[in-house]
Amino acid sequence: MPFVVIMRQGDSQRPGLLLPLRLASYIILMAVVVVWMKYPRYLHVQVVAYSILTLAFTISLAFEKRFRLRRVTQLLMALQLLVEISTESGVIYATGNIYSPFAALYVLTIVSAAQTYRMVGTRVVASLVSAAYGFIIWFGLSSPGDAAFSMQALRTIFSANESVFYAIFMHILIFYLTAFMSGYLAERLSNQGRQLADTSLALKRALLETDDILRHLNSGLLTIDAGGDIIYFNRAAERVLGYSEERVRGMPCHDVFAERMPELAECLLDGTTIRKAYPRRELQIDTGGNGIIPLGLSTSILTEEGGTLRGVIAIFSDLTEAKQLEAKARVNDRLAAIGELSASIAHEIRNPLTAISGSVEVLQRELQLTNENGRLMELIVKESQRLNKILSDFLGYARISRPTYNKVELCRIISDVQELMRRGETSGHIELEFESDDSFVYVVGDDDLIRQLVMNVTLNACESLRGRQGRVGFRVVRHTSREIVDLQIHDNGPGIAPENLERIYEPFYSTKKSGTGLGLAVVHRICTALKLKLHVDTDPNQGTTFIIRFKAYGQDPPSVPKIGESHLRGQEVIG
Repeated sequence: MPFVVIMRQGDSQRPGLLLPLRLASYIILMAVVVVWMKYPRYLHVQVVAYSILTLAFTISLAFEKRFRLRRVTQLLMALQLLVEISTESGVIYATGNIYSPFAALYVLTIVSAAQTYRMVGTRVVASLVSAAYGFIIWFGLSSPGDAAFSMQALRTIFSANESVFYAIFMHILIFYLTAFMSGYLAERLSNQGRQLADTSLALKRALLETDDILRHLNSGLLTIDAGGDIIYFNRAAERVLGYSEERVRGMPCHDVFAERMPELAECLLDGTTIRKAYPRRELQIDTGGNGIIPLGLSTSILTEEGGTLRGVIAIFSDLTEAKQLEAKARVNDRLAAIGELSASIAHEIRNPLTAISGSVEVLQRELQLTNENGRLMELIVKESQRLNKILSDFLGYARISRPTYNKVELCRIISDVQELMRRGETSGHIELEFESDDSFVYVVGDDDLIRQLVMNVTLNACESLRGRQGRVGFRVVRHTSREIVDLQIHDNGPGIAPENLERIYEPFYSTKKSGTGLGLAVVHRICTALKLKLHVDTDPNQGTTFIIRFKAYGQDPPSVPKIGESHLRGQEVIG
């Protein structure tokens, strides 16, 4: 059928417009046939066929998308239009021919066809209607048994001097004008519908993408309206502030934040009351489960084109990690500055100290001093030795330079350190233990620096026992991947107070009266030079464990995975 070919592939049949028009055409035509014409016998075939096709078309159109009946629907509609035109022609022929008042039925057919076939298809329908109307008029004026009379009727139709010509011409003109107007309007309606659908889809996608972007921002984002009610709350805001979006959306921000974070509520309401924005502000908030955390906040005022207040946008983030990095940077800068000055200062002090110490020892041997003078001489010698030890530690701290990476046997170093400790001051009251899954464990590093590192941590562990009976344990753990080796040095001492935890690597900070405060500073500096991860777990009831993470030999030395966070509560410094 020509109508099926004319239908556009991109147009979809819309039951909301097409079906009512087709059913209206059917009802009006059936009313004329049944009520006005009393259902004449010669229209039985057309009426039955028209009714069956209308029912089939309606069912096919209703289930078109579900069962993919598009081509079937197109074919049924084309057949329905042909039978409809045929039935309308029979009605016109029987009700006055050229003077029939039902020629307007053709117009309804053309208009309903425009909903599907648009401009081109509607002109084809108008041509078929015009041909059918002209044929009916000719057939009514001619005589089936008289050829001459039929030719006379044909000349009458095409004669400009006859009223029949003008009647046919006006009807055909109306048919084509109706086809052009309805086709044009249907075309525009279709284009606008497609544009509206495309615009709606683009807007929906933009809204979805924007909402998705805002929801997945790493920074917290919340907005309040002019009345102070929360209207948006993304996932990062839930994580940082500890509130769920479902709970706070639509609630006044003062009621939500006043109890645990009043500063945040104040900053938000400043935007709605006095229109004050905070480009950058730091404040403390109570998150409940995570305690007090620092928050970096930035607020902006939302206004309409006329300056009317719409609300306030707040962007914020947890500054805990940034503060920790800042503190570490300050410590590293301080250590670097101390390291630069230490060598020159130590040399300048050590030279006269050596002369003073030697002279005092000579005087002590030659002079027989008693009572107060003897005690003063002993004090000078003792303090000179202590000062010399401080200078030695200071020089050791300053001389740590770029390491030489090579193959280092870790178990041998631990055994050597244990032997030195057994022969030293710790013999007798400290039990030394060593545990390793392998007899030989090779790591990447500098032999001398690793030896000094293990020695300083061990001395710190022994001194933490403060002369009491205790235990210091060494444990070497090779990870499943065989690429990482952890050295754990544990003591069962008293642990560390939380207030001392963050300062254990600062030079000259010590909790012992006789400590120099350089032992763990040297440990930190060596780990930094070797790019090792150093972690400390401490608990007042369990003691302290230093965990030093090495790269197994054969791996690249520059970086080592981060040691996981511990559930223990502190760090201890003795040295």
